[in-house]
Amino acid sequence: MKNKKKTSLMAIVIMVVMAIVSFSNLFELNLSSAAIFLGIIFFFVCKAVERQPMQGSGLDFKAMAGGLKDKKIWIWLVLPIVTDAVCVLLSVLFLPEYIEYETLRAGSFVEIKISVKSFLMFFVFALGEEIAWRAFFQNRLSKVLPVIPTILVTSFLFTLGHYKQGDMTIVLFGLVFTFINSVLYGLIFNKSKNAWISTVSHLTANIFEVVLFILIAKI
Repeated sequence: MKNKKKTSLMAIVIMVVMAIVSFSNLFELNLSSAAIFLGIIFFFVCKAVERQPMQGSGLDFKAMAGGLKDKKIWIWLVLPIVTDAVCVLLSVLFLPEYIEYETLRAGSFVEIKISVKSFLMFFVFALGEEIAWRAFFQNRLSKVLPVIPTILVTSFLFTLGHYKQGDMTIVLFGLVFTFINSVLYGLIFNKSKNAWISTVSHLTANIFEVVLFILIAKI
């Protein structure tokens, strides 16, 4: 009981720090990666202190296969790809500068090309974000808030972490779609209770967008 109280207090402190760090992006401090590292570290710290097994933790790899057997979850898994397709289509038609902006933003973390190295890097980033923001932050916040407010708050902070200065029209355009996808990842996690499954959706959407960017660049 004492261990759970300690980890609950510790989790609250870390969640507040993650929120503050996310807001720091608005001031060009670019500390959003720190929020991800904090979330990952304290996800495992809390599990160790509470002496809880991975089963039911939100990161149970063995439960992934069972979760994917639910045909309904596949509809949710595909939706972020649809969102990315709409985002890219709209940008090509009305805001072509967005593609260059997003390529430079994402390219500062992972090289925008089709390669094993890039795929692995996208996987690491997607899994890290899902552990930090879904398995840790959303999971903990859901203990005190209803599902919808929990997902919205988590997605708002997640989106702030993707903010990068630029033309406000372009920046806001990208952030709107980042927020929508984050809500979808949050819903996937809520339905599956498994960050591996939300990672599959997250990774697939990211790779799909990269492929579109590469194809557009060749036109």
